[in-house]
Amino acid sequence: MVVGASGMYVVAVVLPAVQAEFGIARGEASIPYTLTMIGFGIGGMLMGKLADRFGVMVPLLIGAVSLGAGFVIAGLAPNILTFTLAHGFLIGLCGSSATFSPLIADTSLWFVRRRGIAVAVCASGNYLGGAIWPPIVQHFVETVGWRQTYIGLGMCGFLVMGGLALLMRQRPPAVTAHVSNGKVQASRLPFGLSLTKAQLLLCVAGVACCVAMAMPQVHIVAYCGDLGYGAARGAQMLSLMLACGIVSRLVSGVICDRIGGLRTLLLGSVLQGVALLLFLPFDGLVSLYVISALFGLFQGGIVPSYAIIVREHFPAAEAGSRVGSVIMCTMLGMALGGWMSGKVFDMTGSYHAAFINGILWNLLNFAIVIFLLRRSARKENAPESPEKAIAV
Repeated sequence: MVVGASGMYVVAVVLPAVQAEFGIARGEASIPYTLTMIGFGIGGMLMGKLADRFGVMVPLLIGAVSLGAGFVIAGLAPNILTFTLAHGFLIGLCGSSATFSPLIADTSLWFVRRRGIAVAVCASGNYLGGAIWPPIVQHFVETVGWRQTYIGLGMCGFLVMGGLALLMRQRPPAVTAHVSNGKVQASRLPFGLSLTKAQLLLCVAGVACCVAMAMPQVHIVAYCGDLGYGAARGAQMLSLMLACGIVSRLVSGVICDRIGGLRTLLLGSVLQGVALLLFLPFDGLVSLYVISALFGLFQGGIVPSYAIIVREHFPAAEAGSRVGSVIMCTMLGMALGGWMSGKVFDMTGSYHAAFINGILWNLLNFAIVIFLLRRSARKENAPESPEKAIAV
């Protein structure tokens, strides 16, 4: 997952260099990231089905080949179109996607009582990659250029990820029966809603929270450059943000095992909104370092909590496909947020409005989670018999 995460995070580091070389606007330069995240989300569903049938090793091997080829082709790209397509199809759809939803789903099949922390540990590999890759990539971009850096990444990703995939032949134990965690019983009416309505609300919530999440993650490097601090400072902030996200995911996993996925998601939504608000009045160098760290600490557990919510509230037999669907929507939210923030910048000339846009999307996520919590509480307290109903 650490190696696969390179496809998600390095494009934000090279964004200023790519924009300058191809002579394009900030919004157009953000499209490769957008297509990468769209491909990442769709590919996660496809790779998950492949893993269900053949085991996780097969999609990981496909991902290794695709990730390596994608970075090399992007590094040799003669124009922005080739660069964009390499990110969307090879790096996103067939490469990095093999290392998120399939690995999380595979991990969830091995654990029951401590599923929250297990999934959190696995998902932390994504943020660990986000902490490791930006400063490394920024260093090589400044010393040898972004093209040579991409080619080197492709070779490294293919060799390391392909080698590790060969060690993951063993299939998880078959899940023959759903074991309740004692807190929330999965049913055919999650939150007292139909399966379709409940799934739709979770998907919309996933889009909303990740549109907000994408603003700092995708544009912090460019934002620091606009403020005069330089791209290197922005890469350090991105690395700090994602490193703190590792801590957040681990802590959120422990919290999730205690209070459940839905309340963990609510906590993350509130804290992410607070961090986004702090970006508005403070733009000093030290302030941005502190806020970047807080943002990482506050939002790291949001995406993994959706997998736990699905396992708690939906039938276990449908968990794989439904987790993949929600994770796909979170990736679509990241893609939309990355492009939207760049477009808002092009229209207004600053990132102030982009931060406000992120806050509004975060409020939508908060509202959906509150609604689901109230529905869940109402369902738990519903009378079980006519006599009880009369007594109430």
